[in-house]
Amino acid sequence: MKSLAELAELREKMKASVNLRHDSADDVRVVVGMATCGIAAGARPVLAKFVEEVEKRQLSHVMVTQTGCIGICKLEPVVEVYVPGQEKVTYVKMTPEKAAKVVTDHLVNGQVVTEYTIGAAQQ
Repeated sequence: MKSLAELAELREKMKASVNLRHDSADDVRVVVGMATCGIAAGARPVLAKFVEEVEKRQLSHVMVTQTGCIGICKLEPVVEVYVPGQEKVTYVKMTPEKAAKVVTDHLVNGQVVTEYTIGAAQQ
């Protein structure tokens, strides 16, 4: 970076990508636990994969965000999916590969990936 103009250009580009998130009551929310426990367990690549897949598929009704500790550290990385009018789905022990499957099956096709949920992990 050699000038303030370049810095301003980079800032505007980043603001535009953040503005892809538009809160609406009809949005599906994907929330990735990004406290130190989640990060240590691999939450960063999981978050990145969700963002990548949602952008690649142009799922404008899906908002990917992060949060702090969800409270079940032994099951990290944890991802919660909120679909309006439905119960929250909690996915545990997530990986980037599992995240891609959740996008395809749950976010695109409306089918919860039950084998990745907290209910399946506690059996």
